[in-house]
Amino acid sequence: MDGNSQTPQEQKLNALREVLPEAFAEGKIDWEKLKAALGEDINFTNERYVLNWAGKSEAFKVLQAPTTSTLVPAKDESINFNETKNIFIEGENLEVLKVLQKSYFGKVKMIYIDPPYNTGNDSFIYPDKFSETKEEYEKRVGDKDEEGYMTKDGMFKKNSKENGQYHSNWLNMMYPRLFLAKNLLRQDGAIFISIDYNEMDNLVHVIKEVFGEENLLAVIANVNNPKGRSDDAYFATSHEYLIVAAKNINEVAISGFEPEEKITKRYNKVDVNGKKYREIDLRKTGDADLREDREDMFYYFYHNEKTNELKVFKDRQNLQEWREIVPLREDGKEGRYRWGFNTAKRDISQLFARYMPNRKIWGVFEMDYLEGRKPVKSTTSWTFKDVNSERGTEQFMDLGFEKEVYPKPKPIGTLKRAVQLTHTDDKKYIALDFFAGSGSFGHAAYEFICEKEKEIQFILIQLPELLEENKKEHKAAISLLKSLKRPLNYAEISKERLTRASEKYRKKFPDFKGDLGFKVLKLADSNFKQWQQIKGKDAKALEAQMKLFVDPVSKNATVENMVYELLLKSGKDLNSKIEHKENYYSINNNELIFILEKADKKIVDAVLKEQPQKVIALDKLFKNNDQLKTNTVLQMKDSGIEFKTI
Repeated sequence: MDGNSQTPQEQKLNALREVLPEAFAEGKIDWEKLKAALGEDINFTNERYVLNWAGKSEAFKVLQAPTTSTLVPAKDESINFNETKNIFIEGENLEVLKVLQKSYFGKVKMIYIDPPYNTGNDSFIYPDKFSETKEEYEKRVGDKDEEGYMTKDGMFKKNSKENGQYHSNWLNMMYPRLFLAKNLLRQDGAIFISIDYNEMDNLVHVIKEVFGEENLLAVIANVNNPKGRSDDAYFATSHEYLIVAAKNINEVAISGFEPEEKITKRYNKVDVNGKKYREIDLRKTGDADLREDREDMFYYFYHNEKTNELKVFKDRQNLQEWREIVPLREDGKEGRYRWGFNTAKRDISQLFARYMPNRKIWGVFEMDYLEGRKPVKSTTSWTFKDVNSERGTEQFMDLGFEKEVYPKPKPIGTLKRAVQLTHTDDKKYIALDFFAGSGSFGHAAYEFICEKEKEIQFILIQLPELLEENKKEHKAAISLLKSLKRPLNYAEISKERLTRASEKYRKKFPDFKGDLGFKVLKLADSNFKQWQQIKGKDAKALEAQMKLFVDPVSKNATVENMVYELLLKSGKDLNSKIEHKENYYSINNNELIFILEKADKKIVDAVLKEQPQKVIALDKLFKNNDQLKTNTVLQMKDSGIEFKTI
């Protein structure tokens, strides 16, 4: 240990490392990474140890490009919209992660994702020109069909292994999403990422760069196919990987697993209070089990057979009617105990003596209780039956789906284990999956909370990727969605699975009072017109821009959608309490108030009485009444209320 005090420079470096771990490489500041993290327009060089690839600089620009998008509620597609805290978001995950930054920064306990594995048959989303409007982009690439759903041709390209930038394309897709996801984690949070060998090595390097080398916790071999893949050329692959990283190694909270059934069945005794326990011989067995190995762990017990009382002494005693018990090995030599003398004296209530007929001597045993047993630390090899890929398909089909509706859904056992490792008993356990797929994580969360009676608030994000009728592998899913009269996209499969899983657990656990609902929100354009930079001296374009100041509300905006947009842009989460009062909306018991429908003296006076921290109003509501606006501004200021107009 270094005896020198920490220098001011070291203190500052440590503070910077906590805030920006991605700016360090090999324990030192990487100045180019630091500049990139702070948003400077730079190009990476190759003169130092760093994972570099074609398009990395552009990936930084992608993640730092702001979004004007919002989320709008879809109450008729939800279960218990007003009460549930579970959220399903339909939309492109990079944009959604940007939308969530302000409201969920540092609030998520655990992230699980199962991204594309880059097998050569995957399709990725490629961000394009960020300076143009969303309408211009969609018009140019034709990425929506007539009903407004994203088309595969517009948003995806197959990432073939013949592509010269095969790995770079995948890294450019993952990098900005991981960067934004890290921002959402709590200081004690962790991320779990399923991946196979195709990109495992690259992903580990990216995790080290984004989260900091010290925050990589484990690379777990997840044995999901014990027999191995028969179509592999030389070795039958039997596992995938689960990469685990912490937001902050000094604060991360990782627990262990509950003991498996082969362990719990050993707890076959029941005490007078009905608690299960097992008997464990207090005598040490195995290596170093002789008295001479640990003299301090040899001592004397005395047992009164009439009263069943047990006493312990360091030295031999002469007690009438008390049987002396010492640790004897099978060969008759004096052994030693597992506990030190002080522990035995302190916890003697957990010990008892009994006769061992097979050895024809008396011994002392510990009552080891199942309740309160410490969790078993996870190994980096998961060979559990519940992580087997076949279980994922079975669980999907158990909900009444045909096998062909969704290819290879993740087994919920894998996801429940990730939750178990990170779940404390706090009631603000928020979990995020931004590659939701078939909705396996939501299914796993429902089962976990029913079995463990703990709380989880999940956020699932899934792109409404269109299913194509000319593709054989999509026919079963299309047939199902047509029968349900739903749009033909994968997000609908996810929502249907959540609905069926919710129904299943309501029936299976009829007394359960927890949250088995979900609220649906969809990525959408802003409800407010956006100011665009005018190139050159286009007078007509400038005149059109100036009209935004007259009425900034978009043509298709609704008041409810504006409420959710302002909620998010004010940093409030999607489970905030929203109350519609007379001509205004109150958020979280008047933390925030929106005036979006009408403004007059009566409404302003009512809002002032609520004493909110902040008020946001539509400026056009004060049109032709400058005196009302002036008085409102002054009254809000006098009351210490922040007042903003749009």
